[in-house]
Parts: sequence; structure tokens; C-alpha cells
Amino acid sequence: MSKGAAPRNRPWTRALAAGALAAAALTVAPAADGTPARTETAVKSTSPVTDVTETEVSVRIPLPASVGSHPARCDWLSYLRYRSSDGPSKSADADRILIAQPGILEGAGAFDSVARNTVKAAAEKGEHIEFWALDRRSNCLEDNAGIATGSSTKAVDYYYGGKPVDGRTFDGFLTSGQAGWLADVGLEQTVRDQYDLLSAELPDQKLRKEKVLCGGHSLGGVLTGAFATWDFDGNPATKADAGFNQCSGYFALDTTISTSLDDLNGTSSGGNGPGGSLLPGLIPDTSIGYAAVQAGLRTGVLPRFLALPAVLNPETMNLLALSGLAARNAPDAESALLDDVPSNANIETTGRMLFSKNSEVFLKGSPTIRDFRLTNEAVLGAFMDDHSAPLAFIQTSVGFFDSAGSGSGGGGRIVDKNFPASNDADAQPALFGTELKAIPDEPGGPLYTWRNYDRVGAADDPVYRSANGTPFTTAAKEVTDIGELARSLAEQPLDFTEDHFPTRLVTDIQLIDDPQLAGKLVHKEGLTANPRITFIAGDGILADHIPQDENPVVLPGYQHLDVLTAAPVQNGGSRERIAADLAEFAR
Repeated sequence: MSKGAAPRNRPWTRALAAGALAAAALTVAPAADGTPARTETAVKSTSPVTDVTETEVSVRIPLPASVGSHPARCDWLSYLRYRSSDGPSKSADADRILIAQPGILEGAGAFDSVARNTVKAAAEKGEHIEFWALDRRSNCLEDNAGIATGSSTKAVDYYYGGKPVDGRTFDGFLTSGQAGWLADVGLEQTVRDQYDLLSAELPDQKLRKEKVLCGGHSLGGVLTGAFATWDFDGNPATKADAGFNQCSGYFALDTTISTSLDDLNGTSSGGNGPGGSLLPGLIPDTSIGYAAVQAGLRTGVLPRFLALPAVLNPETMNLLALSGLAARNAPDAESALLDDVPSNANIETTGRMLFSKNSEVFLKGSPTIRDFRLTNEAVLGAFMDDHSAPLAFIQTSVGFFDSAGSGSGGGGRIVDKNFPASNDADAQPALFGTELKAIPDEPGGPLYTWRNYDRVGAADDPVYRSANGTPFTTAAKEVTDIGELARSLAEQPLDFTEDHFPTRLVTDIQLIDDPQLAGKLVHKEGLTANPRITFIAGDGILADHIPQDENPVVLPGYQHLDVLTAAPVQNGGSRERIAADLAEFAR
């Protein structure tokens, strides 16, 4: 999940530490010049879903010469392949293949739980399907060597202490100026990458049309819509190459299959969404026009990947992976991570944004998250749970803060968190999520722990309440196992987040009607040419403007990321709905 210009660990070069990911090469097909053209590497996982086989597949599909100078490792496309362990070894022999585009600031590893759960649900009905989680090409810039050690201490030493891993040292977090080639990685390159990868892995177009289901999460739904309407051979009269003819159906995970950001932004139906931008402040103003935006990206006047000085940038994305690693290894231990990570303006400002009780505390800068005693799971929950994290698109429903002795009055106080938005507001802005926010309130006091999703509402639950008497949460609002979230953040060779999301990809979508792009999305019928299934998180970013025309499956209690991370067994004992319905749709 991290982050620098150093060569990315790829299956043909890395040696992973014991206890992290164990890899064994399965397939190596030589190219004409003798270099590997494809590798497939086994991924060792501690997932409780044990009857699913996961591999990391990398295929050499070079960037066009017009992109200019770029790292050689970026001439490879990678994805995580999930299949039933007792199913066919060849993808072409599977009953169906689901191929998923990640959302904004998201990597292939984010799909781990939904992929495993869906493959298993299909196998229980006698169907052997595969789930391919795509990793965008820009993720070649990440340096995951520290996380791959499987040790929080070694990872922090690698990223901040100058200590080597396998003979290499960290080159630092990448800046926009070091990624000039990303100015040419936009919508066309992204959908072309999906087409070329599908063609390489499944050369028979008729087989693709018969067996492949195309979809994605969040922005991945828009990318699927663009793919479906794209003309890949430059001749609109021919249809075999059209995107929709590479798919037999579509699936949307808290998104819609569209070529517009309107549904995600909440601007298509008068919703309370961010309005014009998924990530306010991150995306350049595109009103200057297509040519001016492209010039700005190429000259570096505009940033080549999305990043802010704090909260959302490569270093903070890496901090999520570090917190996941600590929570996976020692969930109940008192966290030392924030003591070990050095203080800098980015980390301190991010901490204040994520963990301030109110605006006064934020402005004063005290107390900070470093002043509290938190377990490793509580730190991860503070960063990503919907009752703490202030940004809806990174929220999951993984439980709630707790404190030893709370049931007998001896635990630490947990109170309303009124920053950056107040719990007293009549309606939370959609950008901040739908749930009441909470925060520990005794710095230097008792140890704050984490109550997992399936222990909310248990007999020993003290039921923490807002100042107005409303419980902060209930069992019906919690759907994701924090241990599995930690595992997905820490274990995957293609990580959960995306550190260098290409700015051009989202500006291209905003400018999709410009003639430079519109002439390639010519198969408008592609959006409705295949059946689809749409899942909407009931408390997610589309919650106040649910696209009823999509006849969606609405999932109560789910947040935006829960559609990827939800546990296979939900509170009350029911099976996870997305896996069950998506497996049925794939039949």
C-alpha cells in the first residue's frame, strides 16, 4: 500500500518474508525477447474462507510509445484471480468470470472479501466461477516491501528509519513531479488496459461474450459504463470489438453502470452528494476545457495524481496499511504505531482531522490521537469506521469503540465527535456519512478497545449513547469484521488502496462529452445491451439519492466500502446478501 519510486515488488523479483505472503510461480510464458510475458503466483492467505484459491496474475502489456519515459515495471498489468479450489484451473473452463474495476483511490486488494464470498456462494450451488480484481496500471509506482515483511516494526523502520528490506531501501513517497507519464494515463488507457488484458487472458471473443461479467465499485461502475460503450478498433461499424460485446452482463457495487459521475456525486436527482466532485479540493477545475487540462497535466501545473497536503496522499494511504498490519498481528495490544511513526505536518494534521472531538480541539491541536491509549484495532476503527472516520468513501461498519470495565462504570468515556461536522446538525452532509460520530474522551486514561461488528448488541454491550440519548449504533448497522478488514489491508500483494490515482482519469470522465473522447464512446446501446445487477449501500454515498430506475438491491446498514468487505455471516445469522445475489446472477 505504500509508495515510492523504488521498483515495485513483482512476483518475478520479490522474496516475501516468512509469515507474510508465500509465493510460488505457477505460470511463466516467455515473450519473443525471452522475458516473461505472464506470471501467476499463489497468494497465501489467512482468510477463514479456505476453499477459494487466490493468485496474483501479471501480464506484460506495454504502454504505447506516446506515453514517454516510464518505469519498465509499469508495462505490466496485474489482477487478483479468485477461483474455487476444486474448480477448473483454466479460466476459460470456468462457468463465469467476474472482472471488477476498483473505485477511486482503491486497489485490487479491496475486493478480497466480496470475491471470496461470491466464489464460495457459487460453489455451494455447483457453479465454479472466477472473480478477477483489477489493479490499475498506476499502482506499479507503489513500494509495498515494508508491509510485505508482515511486521509493523520492520515496516515502520523501512518507511521511516532507512532500514533495508531484502537489500533495498525506501526512496520516499512519490511526488507529482516524479510521475510525469501519468499525464497520459486517462480514460482511454484505462479501458484499453481492461480490453487488452481480457483479450490476452481469454483470446476467444465469443467466449468472453458468453462468460464474462463486467462491473466495479464506486468509480468502477462509471469505468464499466465507458468500457461498455467504447469502440476499440476505430471502426464503429464493427461490433465484435465493442466493450459491451466483451461482457454478458454487468454488476455495480454502490454505483451505477453509467458514463457520468452524476449518480456518485448526487447531482442526477437532487441528492445531497458532494455536488460536482467525489473528492472536493482534489480534482482540478475542468471548466478550462480539455486542451487546457491536458496541457496543465503534461507541464506539471496540475498534479498528475490526486493528493492533498494531508488526509489523502500516498503517505496517509500507507498509514492505513500500517494500521491494518498492526491490527492483524496484535489486535488487542495497546498500539505503539503512532508513537513509532515520526511526527510531521502531514501525519499530525491528518490525525487532528480524523481524531478531534470538536473544532476547538482541532484548532488547539490538543489532545491528539497520540495522547490516548488505544488498541491496534481501535486505531484502525478510528481511521475507517463509520462512527469515527469523517469521509464517507472510506467508511466501513466494523463495530464500535469500547473500554474495559465500561459495563460497570469503570471504562473510559466515549462522547459525541462534533468535528468536522456536528452530530447536532439536522442532516449530515453526504460527504461525511450518515451516522453519528463518536470519540474516546479520556486522554492518558484507560485503554480503549474495539467491539467487533458481531459483538454489538451482545449481553455485555454497554450501549454507548449520544448526548441526546440515541445509541451511537446497533447490531443492524454493523456488517464488516474488523479483523478481516485488517487482513485485507495488510496481506494482499496488490493492496487495498491506490496511492497514485491518475488525475487525468477523473478529469477525462468529467470532460467525457469533449470530441476528443466522445468519438470513442460510440456504442451508446452498450449500457443497456446486457442484463445488470445493482447493489446500493443503504447508508452509503448514494443513500439519499438511490437510483430507483436501476431496481437496486439496497443493503441496510452498509457503508460505501462494506459492499466489498462485509462478513460472510451477518448479525442475526443471515448470509451476506451481495455474495448470494451476485453468485445467483452469475448462473
